[in-house]
Amino acid sequence: MSDGASPQPELFDHVVNLCKRRGFVFPSAEIYGGFRSTYDYGPVGVLMLRNVKDAWWRSIVQRRHDVVGLDASILGPPQVWEASGHLTNFTDPLVDCRECGQRFREDSLESGDVCPHCGAEKSFTEARQFNLMFKTQAGPVSGADAYLRPETAQGMFINFANVQFTSRKKPPFGIAQIGKSFRNEITPGNFVFRTREFEQMEMEYFVPPDEAQKWYDYWCGERLDWYVELGIDPGLLRLRPHGDDELSHYSSETSDVEFLFPWGWGELEGIANRGDYDLIQHADHSGHRLDFFDQATNTRYVPHVIEPAAGATRAMMAFLIAGYRTEMVRDEERTVLGLHPRIAPFVAAVLPLSRKAELIEPAQKLFSELAEHFNTDFDETQAIGKRYRRQDEIGTPYCVTYDFDSLDDGAVTIRDRDTMDQVRIPLAGVVPWIQAKLV
Repeated sequence: MSDGASPQPELFDHVVNLCKRRGFVFPSAEIYGGFRSTYDYGPVGVLMLRNVKDAWWRSIVQRRHDVVGLDASILGPPQVWEASGHLTNFTDPLVDCRECGQRFREDSLESGDVCPHCGAEKSFTEARQFNLMFKTQAGPVSGADAYLRPETAQGMFINFANVQFTSRKKPPFGIAQIGKSFRNEITPGNFVFRTREFEQMEMEYFVPPDEAQKWYDYWCGERLDWYVELGIDPGLLRLRPHGDDELSHYSSETSDVEFLFPWGWGELEGIANRGDYDLIQHADHSGHRLDFFDQATNTRYVPHVIEPAAGATRAMMAFLIAGYRTEMVRDEERTVLGLHPRIAPFVAAVLPLSRKAELIEPAQKLFSELAEHFNTDFDETQAIGKRYRRQDEIGTPYCVTYDFDSLDDGAVTIRDRDTMDQVRIPLAGVVPWIQAKLV
């Protein structure tokens, strides 16, 4: 954790260019001129994004006995958002430029009196509060009001009793969820960092009230460590506590895991002590009990909640930026994405040395064997050196070359992305060799 590193603005352009060129991220509806602040994840990007989500799920749910999963609906009735406080509190200050008509978040203006679009001075209207929720209609003709969820958290709160009863868990225990959320951001920007449609990885951890501080400190440490374990340099990360003026209406304490993006520090994840606010609000508004009876102590209480809430797309962007590097190899520049094998789009790529049928057929058989265990690419076009460089650019850790010697010795050459070292491995040992690298 460090504040000493410096932003690298030029890095942003390099990564955005790579994302389009290699199929990580495309502007949505590009053939129609695009639709601001929406992006489509391409053949490589969709694999990496899924791997980021799988790595989070593995850490939060799969490897723990005290956290279970949920997949709640995206649409919700107004009562949910009235109880949560979003209808009245989920707002940003909005100002208009009288000269050009552009709208901005007042707190995002670097030069408070100068319009960043047209340069007009002192042309802004008085700030007014703008609700960030997307409102829609559910049902035919004039249907009932409904909202797209601005966070996944409320689905876990309103299902607290259902999950606790069916899973037989008792505090401390968590409910985890990965899913789409929607916020009508006034000023989206910085590529996929701030968009109106995004994917969250959230967990609500329900604890006895007197244990809230202990678990808050625990999850702050756990979540910071997760990014380091997946390959981000600790010098590019920091844990920043919120000041009193930043705290949400439900939070008594919040800290952000921040990453040093090319434009400066930005939030990857927030860890909040939400207290008992949400369960009490939903109990009061719905008329249903959302508390816990502890048979061991014969007491009933409303659990407090610790919430680690991460952005899947932001995390993916941070991994891309942290992994991007260029280096000179024999007077040629090599671009590398040094991604951890668990989040790289492909763990391995099978490269037949020649397109002759005698190599293609056994190479495809090897691909099928590897693909049973992990995402594997098959690349047969262009010279082997160019294929190595292409795989380096999309972060593939291991290239497996099937050559003419393989027909005789039953072995293949595995090349390491980072060191470019090569090792000869028998065909039967390729899967276990790569699996050992994923531990």
